[in-house]
Amino acid sequence: MNFAQINIKLWLKLTTLFFLILIVIIGFSFYWKHQARFADKDALRGIQYIENKQFKEGFARVYPGPDFPNSQPHGKWQGWNIGQSMWYYNATQGSNLLPYDFFLFLEQHDNRDLFRSEQNIDKFRYIVQRATKQNPDGLPLGFVKDTYRDKEYVGLTCAACHTSQVVYDGVAIRIDGGPSMANMDGFMRELEIALTSTLNNETKKQRFINAILQYNKSASVFSDQNYSSAGEISADLEKYVRRISLYNFINSSPISYGYARLDAFGRIYNRVLQHVINKKQLERAICDAFDAATAKQLTETLEEGLVASEDLTHIFDKLVAQMDLHSGSDKLVENMQKLQKLKKMLFNIPDAPVSYPFLWDIAQHDYVQWNGIAANSGVGAIGRNTGEVMGVFATLDWHEDSGGTLSTLIGGQRKNENGKYTHFKSSIDVTNLRLIESQLKALQSPPWPEAVLPSINRNMAYQGKKLFIQHCSDCHQNIDPTNPSRKVVAQMLDLKKIKTDDKMALNSTQYQGHTGILEGIYLSTEVGNMLMQEKAPVASILTSATTNVVATPDPDKYFFTRWFDWLYNLTVTAFDNDIKPSIKRGDYMPDTTANPYASLHAYKGRPLNGIWATAPYLHNGSVPTLYDLLLPKCTATEYKENQCRPNKFMVGSRSFEPKKVGFVSEDYDGFEFDTSLTGNSNAGHEYATDELSDEQRWQLVEYMKTL
Repeated sequence: MNFAQINIKLWLKLTTLFFLILIVIIGFSFYWKHQARFADKDALRGIQYIENKQFKEGFARVYPGPDFPNSQPHGKWQGWNIGQSMWYYNATQGSNLLPYDFFLFLEQHDNRDLFRSEQNIDKFRYIVQRATKQNPDGLPLGFVKDTYRDKEYVGLTCAACHTSQVVYDGVAIRIDGGPSMANMDGFMRELEIALTSTLNNETKKQRFINAILQYNKSASVFSDQNYSSAGEISADLEKYVRRISLYNFINSSPISYGYARLDAFGRIYNRVLQHVINKKQLERAICDAFDAATAKQLTETLEEGLVASEDLTHIFDKLVAQMDLHSGSDKLVENMQKLQKLKKMLFNIPDAPVSYPFLWDIAQHDYVQWNGIAANSGVGAIGRNTGEVMGVFATLDWHEDSGGTLSTLIGGQRKNENGKYTHFKSSIDVTNLRLIESQLKALQSPPWPEAVLPSINRNMAYQGKKLFIQHCSDCHQNIDPTNPSRKVVAQMLDLKKIKTDDKMALNSTQYQGHTGILEGIYLSTEVGNMLMQEKAPVASILTSATTNVVATPDPDKYFFTRWFDWLYNLTVTAFDNDIKPSIKRGDYMPDTTANPYASLHAYKGRPLNGIWATAPYLHNGSVPTLYDLLLPKCTATEYKENQCRPNKFMVGSRSFEPKKVGFVSEDYDGFEFDTSLTGNSNAGHEYATDELSDEQRWQLVEYMKTL
């Protein structure tokens, strides 16, 4: 053996050793990062005791908690341990609502109390949390710091809309993945008022600026990207007043949402339309709404192609500035009509609020959302969640460029009429979306906690089970919520058969919008490819935009890291997903080439495990309790208490009513839910309501407590 052979063997051994060490280091790094996510071990999951009478419902104890032996405070509740719950509450998605220090120091519009004060947050029914390791500033549950391009923002997590707290007899029961009681619409409107009053009130503004500058001087938060002058803060304050004001104007609706529901899809649709519009289509809309001189003035500074979101904000600002709001009533009405006309041409009214869906078993579903609009197979979960983050204030840095990339190819793009491609960069944290979806696999429905709530009558429940099998099981399959291999097949039922309020399902397919930068893209549907013309269903526009965003690596990372993470996230999601492509099940109208979204004119039936913790009921939250759901719908003249579903009831209390199963819905100052209004109907889903005796209704309710 010569010297060269010895060197080669030594080189091979050293190279092998090097790669083994590298693999160990990478493996340890992944393990450490995984474990670090669950480092917040707050024993009570951050729950803030609320005993003050200023709050809607006070409580002195929490469940799970050390004084409840059945709740396993050091083990798992709903399949998650404490660390998993705390990470879920505080895992950023890339939502950028406001600069972080703006949210910390913004005052309420009519006093010096902070906007984020516990009383104010509780007013909107977001859940008050105390400071913990992953939430050092004690933000409300579901509010979190996000860093994008070295700037810090406050944004919303999944938990903001999908965590609930049920209060009974002085005990707060935390429900992970439960539907929020939040009034997001009210929150956003008061946020606008608070920002506007801070901008216009010099004393309030100066306190705001001083607080932020003092905060940024501390060594613990110092950064070159933090605010260093009053001028910077004032400029951004003005920018965010415009941004939040435009958001509220675009999404104003004749239907008040109140607590516990939101037209999330309507708002997501509008936010996508705001960011895909191009100059050509915007000019046409403005010319149709205004005279030539006004149209020219509004569009003269716009460049060809994509219209920046800030440009659209400035256009609406100019329109408002040109309108003499103090003029005579006739002139004012005329001006407002023009403004509303332009809004109607560009956007759709989000007037179909629905309850926030509960998330247990969501990762095991074949189709998700109330009308089954999203398939859950492959990387569908990332696409679904990407659309959600777009709706809750992700920064969408979409821009045009002459060069194409792998991302534009995957997104189905061809060069547009300006010879350019659109690059869909954003703040959306795809890595965390993947991790959240993976963790949701372990989430289980909450069992009825008999350590807190009244014990279940097992004899009644036994009789109720037989009734459930007879009347309910065709649409609501019985599953073992603890089985890690469980699969959930959504049972779709046509609107004409289920007869519940159809507003949400119809809006999802009938709403149209300008395709803008997506014009000319071919979109794949279940029945063939669809060419995106100048106007298209907004569902198609959202799907195409989401595809392009998912196809774009994170711009916040270095070149090799961003492409590695992008490939890793999509690959792991696809291989880790047990849900395969499958046909929809149920009694519904199938998609056709003439109507590629016909199947969305339906609502799904799903397993009812944990249903006790998800009031109010039906997709639009129009029935307050399970017992009421087993009663028929009556007209105002036919109505008799405890014989018909309530036509009006109160929403906003977290106080639990364990007999009828729902939240207390009478005799308090909350939001009055009026079922006579468009989108609020409590009709439909009246299976066997005319056959059941009152005793049988109570038996069914008792059985559903056991699910």
